[in-house]
Amino acid sequence: MNKKSMAKALFVIVIIIIGSLTVQGCSLQPLAWTPPIKPELTGKLAENELLSATEWMDLGGWYGPEDIAVDKQGNLYAGVHISKTDFSDGRIIKIDTNGTVSVFSNTGSWIAGLHFDEKENLIACDQKRGLISVNKNGKITILAREDENGNPFLIPNDVKIASDSIIYFSNTSSKVPFSRLNVRKIILEVKPDGGLYSYNPKTKEVKTLIEGSFFGNGVAVSQNDDFVLLVETTKYRVLRHWLKGDKKGQTEVFLDNLPGFPNGISRRKDGSFWLGFTTRRNNLLDNIQPKTFFKKLIYALPLWMQPEQEAFGMIMHLSENGEILKTYYDTSGKYVSEASSIEEHNGYIFIGGDMTDHIGKYKLEK
Repeated sequence: MNKKSMAKALFVIVIIIIGSLTVQGCSLQPLAWTPPIKPELTGKLAENELLSATEWMDLGGWYGPEDIAVDKQGNLYAGVHISKTDFSDGRIIKIDTNGTVSVFSNTGSWIAGLHFDEKENLIACDQKRGLISVNKNGKITILAREDENGNPFLIPNDVKIASDSIIYFSNTSSKVPFSRLNVRKIILEVKPDGGLYSYNPKTKEVKTLIEGSFFGNGVAVSQNDDFVLLVETTKYRVLRHWLKGDKKGQTEVFLDNLPGFPNGISRRKDGSFWLGFTTRRNNLLDNIQPKTFFKKLIYALPLWMQPEQEAFGMIMHLSENGEILKTYYDTSGKYVSEASSIEEHNGYIFIGGDMTDHIGKYKLEK
């Protein structure tokens, strides 16, 4: 090939690349949003290295224990996928009290939220099926694929069950299915999507409690079943939806302007809560959220060129009223790189992560 032909070929390649990036960028239709000024890490937010004492539990080559459930015998269960960046296939694994890993259910998809019901069925958020139930033999039954208005559960995220057996769960999106690129799309667009829902196992009825959320994520039910919490990752906050009392049916902000990307939330026996974070807040993201043009530019880049998630461990202990009681950190990210979920059992908290190849095990102080 002569120089002229090579120049033409190179020109065509450049045009194709530019065209591809333009199409990718134009597929993002973001809103401008100005985040609140990031809080200083002082007082109850002051950094420490408490999580550096975290041990690791091996997953046998699997990745992504986004949520963790514990059965009555003390065995752990988690939804996993096949590699750090490949979420296309998955299983529910079981880790017995000796640490032995086995496949509990071959779901063929990544499972996010998990919670045992009173009959010891595992209620779960399945990225291909919606809200499902898995019996003791690993058999899957689909409970709900869409809400009462026909909006599909494309990214069902977390699930908890109240004492009256009503199931509460979140759905991050009814517009796009789960993928790493679509997760970034949801974060950058800052548009209400998905929401918080209830499912009655007796009537099989789905009800929308919060219509539209900003990356609806973790869910927790209060000790007296009087409210349910929903984490909004994009807006760095937690919402409270009242189930009982004078405010029944109302939604309000429970905790706002958090210093990181909140993810999973769970209730302790005393009624307080654990809140886990994917990572700390990113100054670049906060600065471009008001600038729609720059968000389009970043989204147009291939995933490998976009900013990576920082390894940074952070967990908060919250009171029942939303007061920050204590914050646990691993600022190096070496021991806890992320905390998508926290499950407390027998004096330990078990820490999950969307892209980790282990479950963290941290012993609590007595």
